[in-house]
Amino acid sequence: MSAFDVVVIGAGPTGLACAIELKRRDVRTLVIDKGCLTNSLYNYPTHMTFFTTPELLEIGDIPMTSLNEKPTRTEALKYYRRVAEHYKLDIHQYELVESIEGEDGAFQVKTPQAVYSAKKVIISTGYYDVPNMLNVPGEDLPKVIHYYKEPHPYYDHEVMVVGAKNSAAIAALELFWTGAGVTLVHRGPEIHKHVKYWIKPNIENRIKAGEIKAYFNSTVLAIRPKSVLLATPDGDIEVRNDFVLAMIGYSPDMTFLNATGITLDPVSQKPRTNPDTLESERKGIYLAGVIVAGMHTNEIFIENGRFHGAQIATAIAKELGK
Repeated sequence: MSAFDVVVIGAGPTGLACAIELKRRDVRTLVIDKGCLTNSLYNYPTHMTFFTTPELLEIGDIPMTSLNEKPTRTEALKYYRRVAEHYKLDIHQYELVESIEGEDGAFQVKTPQAVYSAKKVIISTGYYDVPNMLNVPGEDLPKVIHYYKEPHPYYDHEVMVVGAKNSAAIAALELFWTGAGVTLVHRGPEIHKHVKYWIKPNIENRIKAGEIKAYFNSTVLAIRPKSVLLATPDGDIEVRNDFVLAMIGYSPDMTFLNATGITLDPVSQKPRTNPDTLESERKGIYLAGVIVAGMHTNEIFIENGRFHGAQIATAIAKELGK
């Protein structure tokens, strides 16, 4: 059994920030991720541009450079690889944590490959790995996609985009520009008000011109091999369809948290944590990043989650006498 002071579960930007701050305090740390380094960012659309500026994505006091005002997904992936290499972080990729057993000061973190002992554990698993579901018949068909990468595969096909926030609006526009027939479906009355100011008028103009068909105040009732059944204000209709992009958001993996002994506050829907240390209700296990916000995933992003690293590392180092 390999022994560490701390095991960090999740190799996203916040998990890396935690590992860096712990290493600075001479705390022996292992980072484990079920996917690749910054797996959530890897799963973002291939040509995505962040809505924020480079300095707000920086960790470990290493500058992030970009060719433009706002960095791209490719630039971010390169940056976090460089940070991991600079600090020589001990990272195990493609290793799924199955359970956390034991107690504060003597945890056993179990994966299919090994069992690691740790005095403390940090969970920084994000939320992008668990897509929200439509919960309708036919959602298990291969044509239904929860992770949009790029528009090219959908050229000359009928694509339904479900949702009306940033990711849905961007996907609908890119699909239209690439030559797909695009239908947008949203349960609300219009494109979401928080869609970025340079995107919102563009998608609205395409809809107004009839280039993108939109059904508002509408929901998906069933998905069929060559069509989708919708409930609209004018009654149920069937729309010819080849692919469905369900762009309705993602949620933290509460199943794993619950199995770890961590539950949500019934009022705030957030995990119970000490606001000063971010230690959870299970002593010795800390939460970092968006997972601290529970189901309120719009409250924490890389920009503010990255600061959890120093906050948690300071508390752990004090406990360990470092």
